[in-house]
Amino acid sequence: MFYLVGLGLYDEKDVTLRGHEIIKSCTRVYLESYTSILMVDKNRLEDFYGRAIIVADRDMVETDSDAILEGAKEKDVALLVVGDPFGATTHTDIILRARSLSIPTQVIHNASVMNAIGACGLQLYNFGQTVSIPFWTEKWRPVSWLGRIRENFELGLHTLVLLDIKVKEQSEENLA
Repeated sequence: MFYLVGLGLYDEKDVTLRGHEIIKSCTRVYLESYTSILMVDKNRLEDFYGRAIIVADRDMVETDSDAILEGAKEKDVALLVVGDPFGATTHTDIILRARSLSIPTQVIHNASVMNAIGACGLQLYNFGQTVSIPFWTEKWRPVSWLGRIRENFELGLHTLVLLDIKVKEQSEENLA
């Protein structure tokens, strides 16, 4: 079984009880390390979950997902994700990949910035499209996000703006 487990937003104790039980039962546990940042280090997670954790960077998750999925038909494998597993398209892709390989899957949801933003007092129903603002380079300065903010403003909607966290990238094209 391949498990995609949301960890929540803050530390090792934000995981759900179901997620915690699954992590403790898995043969291999990966921590996706590039779509968001958890506020604790890998060692603290390993101590709390009682399992060794393999850090999975963008390259591993997006281009070498077979290494993560290897053996998941016979043994339990988990990919831990900060927030909720479906907060990034990458996680949808790895679930689809597992299913195409006839690997059973299960998703354990958790809190994410997409619903925690309600804590600021703005109503979730009044948010338009979420946008991501990537880091610029000398040759690459995308502004596509600006049009989405303008559209939301014209519709009287709030905009949740996600900022790039500057992690190892494969190429400038992948920054988009």
